[in-house]
Amino acid sequence: MAMAAAEARLRQEKVKKFEDFVDRRLKPDLVNAIAQRDNLFQQQKTFLDLKKNIENLEKNGVTSMRSMVNLGSEVYMQAEVPDTRHIFVDIGLGFHVEFTWQEALQFISVREARQIDEYTHLIASIKAQIKMVCEGIRELLQLPAE
Repeated sequence: MAMAAAEARLRQEKVKKFEDFVDRRLKPDLVNAIAQRDNLFQQQKTFLDLKKNIENLEKNGVTSMRSMVNLGSEVYMQAEVPDTRHIFVDIGLGFHVEFTWQEALQFISVREARQIDEYTHLIASIKAQIKMVCEGIRELLQLPAE
């Protein structure tokens, strides 16, 4: 009788450790990965806008232009771009690369596919880990499979 009670207590302690691992490690990791993927979707929207602008420049044969540039705090200044055939693209970590229109379009399409896939796989992996731990908890509690 005492042996069964000790075994049940030990099983409850293991279940508690697994639940803590899910709550303190896996769930925050999942929330963080989803937030990073959502941030990436916002960046992809910016790149999609750039892609549309490049395509419009190509279609209309624009080689120079005038624009209003936001300097910050909603302060604008008029800017003139004498040659639009080369553009600078923010590639991350504060670095900008000069691209031709075609190079920029190629960079955008490669970046879109690769980054979304990475976060989607990470999120799927974390969800699988959570499911595996929950299955372990179920087995420890000797509950029937769902």
